[in-house]
Amino acid sequence: MSNSTTTTDGFQGQPRGLMTLFFSEMWERFCYYGMRTLLTLFLVKSLMKGDAEASLIYGAYTGLVYAAPILGGKMADKYLGYRYAVMLGAVLMAIGEFLLLGGNESLMLIGMGALIVGNGYFKANISTIVGKLYSDNDPRRDSGFTIFYIGINIGALLATTLVAYVGETYGFEYGFGLAGLGMLAGLFIFYAGRDNYSGAAGLEVTEAGKEKVLGPLNAVQAITIGSLFLIPLCYILILRNEFLDYILLGLFIFISISMIKAGITEDKEKNVGIWKDRMIALIIFMLINITFWACFEQAGTSLTLFADRNVDRAIMGWDMPASMTQFFNPFFIITFGSIFSLMWVKLDKIGKNPSIPLKFAFGIIQLGLGFLVTLIGVKFMNESFQVPLLTLVFVYLLHTTGELFLSPIGLSMVTKLSPQSFSGTAMGAWFLSFAIANYVGGKIATLTGGHGDDGAALTVEEGLVKYTEVFSTIGYVLLSIALLIIILNKPLQKLMHGVK
Repeated sequence: MSNSTTTTDGFQGQPRGLMTLFFSEMWERFCYYGMRTLLTLFLVKSLMKGDAEASLIYGAYTGLVYAAPILGGKMADKYLGYRYAVMLGAVLMAIGEFLLLGGNESLMLIGMGALIVGNGYFKANISTIVGKLYSDNDPRRDSGFTIFYIGINIGALLATTLVAYVGETYGFEYGFGLAGLGMLAGLFIFYAGRDNYSGAAGLEVTEAGKEKVLGPLNAVQAITIGSLFLIPLCYILILRNEFLDYILLGLFIFISISMIKAGITEDKEKNVGIWKDRMIALIIFMLINITFWACFEQAGTSLTLFADRNVDRAIMGWDMPASMTQFFNPFFIITFGSIFSLMWVKLDKIGKNPSIPLKFAFGIIQLGLGFLVTLIGVKFMNESFQVPLLTLVFVYLLHTTGELFLSPIGLSMVTKLSPQSFSGTAMGAWFLSFAIANYVGGKIATLTGGHGDDGAALTVEEGLVKYTEVFSTIGYVLLSIALLIIILNKPLQKLMHGVK
């Protein structure tokens, strides 16, 4: 029987299982982004939170969402297998969305907890399955991950249009309910299409997972029940988000040490000297990733509030909901994603494909330039101190092209730099960098809060000045960081030992 790592009968010559995973992930992202796109406005407008408090809650929630895959990846590697982990995550996420329908703070926090734990099982492990569809050094891998990334953004596009519109027009609870239905669709597709990706390694529950660990319960059953007890812990951490300063820093140090130790062990077992260096390189890329996404994730907080207050969103007599402005990013991803996918293949054939460090640097340059666009937008503000909608269009355009230089390449890079035996944990570590970025992004967003130093609410004019000052500062800092990465390009490539 042919293995999925060698079949080419799928979309564009890719493994057949890629499209099943594509649509499963698409609907999971519809669920996640549907909730995320409404969250800040829900906190500010329905629960009457201040800008700074809403940004910190948002940062804590999204930070925990991306930290959870560390646990989810490790549990799948050792006990659950990737298929069961993804299905468990999907069920928990659907439950979390439907809990949000209650419309009060307590149910919201419980629902957010379920979404966090569920995402931990789903997100890292479905990406790992994609990586395992390909054999080592398969030239289709980068293109496959870029196609997969387009699926992520189709889900995000549907969420930031349908869910955003429904939520702001008819009530936030209807938007959250629609997002929950999307998650159920993703679960159905993943299960129904299980034969398509059946050749990927590590899908089944491991032998350790079948062993009895707690009375009559085996490890898989104990982990499943134990996962429910993590939900109230998330509830507490979102409310007391200052604890995350220490937790995320501790996790980063712990996972970094674990990665280096895993690299040293792999070097000894294989009698080579490459894996430790590759793990060090991956840690450096995690730090770069944190920088990029802490700024990029202003989309859900400061850029959404900026759109709500200081952007003229009128289009032929219709006012675009503020949350819907987030749709520009996934729209541009879908528009340019296939072009970038083909571009990397063409550049590789002619020997002009930039190194991974340079791709990261170019992505950060575009992100920085996107924030600096707001300085141009101010020159065209109206009498209500609102900048044209085109300002956000160009902000998100540059942020998106920057993202395409970095994010799908990053997912592929993790699967290349990490040993096979450590791949799930390494993918979880990669998502830890997103966790730290989202949490730091929430803290950055507080700098644009709607109150001055004296505690008085800012006027629309004062708010515009504050937004543009903070955004331009972010832009200049990002350009400086990109220059540093370009300078360090060759030392980073040396650590990667031939990974491209």
